[in-house]
Amino acid sequence: QVQLVESGGGLVQAGGSLRLSCAASGSIFSINAMGWYRQAPGKQRELVASITSSFSTNYADPVKGRFTISRDNAKNTVYLQMNSLKPEDTAVYYCNAMILVRSTWVQGNYWGQGTQVTVSS
Repeated sequence: QVQLVESGGGLVQAGGSLRLSCAASGSIFSINAMGWYRQAPGKQRELVASITSSFSTNYADPVKGRFTISRDNAKNTVYLQMNSLKPEDTAVYYCNAMILVRSTWVQGNYWGQGTQVTVSS
């Protein structure tokens, strides 16, 4: 009953910027945390950034100082502003959210479908 939809991916030159968005919809009581993960071909999925309901943030070392995660609770949306992009940032980026579902009162970990980010050199 909950869906996460990402947007904003694409092709960008090294040093450029992209802004990813992820909107959650459905029978949502609360979103306890939201985050972005990425997975490059042949590699494991890794946490990029996360943000709690109190707006506390956490970043993976490779993106610190370059990426910024934010959320708009009124819109159930999380954003990832990516600046100074590098070729090694190329991956499929997935939105993730820990959501308490209103109808069932069950907390679950939900994933978006992923959006491709490609950084050329």
